[in-house]
Amino acid sequence: MSKKVIFSQMAPKPIGPYSQAVQAGGFLFCSGQVALDPESGQVACADVEGQTKKVMKNIQAVLEAANCSFDQVVKTTIFLKSMNDFPKVNEIYGSHFHGSPPARSTVEVSRLPKDVLVEIEVTAFIGG
Repeated sequence: MSKKVIFSQMAPKPIGPYSQAVQAGGFLFCSGQVALDPESGQVACADVEGQTKKVMKNIQAVLEAANCSFDQVVKTTIFLKSMNDFPKVNEIYGSHFHGSPPARSTVEVSRLPKDVLVEIEVTAFIGG
């Protein structure tokens, strides 16, 4: 089985030794996205709503670079600085999935990269 690295200029460049996404077999494994602006590399928003919208936009850019969409996402993991933000994040997150939503885990963590409030990773089925 071969693997292919996926990269989008429309999403933030990795800030460490990892890829935005890797295609392997019939799956696309996307690294966690945070609310970084692709051009400046800085956190785009201070509030959880703005950060979640930016995270989802960054995920969409990576999916599109692999000729994929949210409809093909089969599993997600949401990392939250505070579980109190869950209702706000859930509403924005949910608006990106139509029909059958993916499987999901949501966990509260003590700290995230760049001290953001939310990080989301996804796995998509792309066939094969």
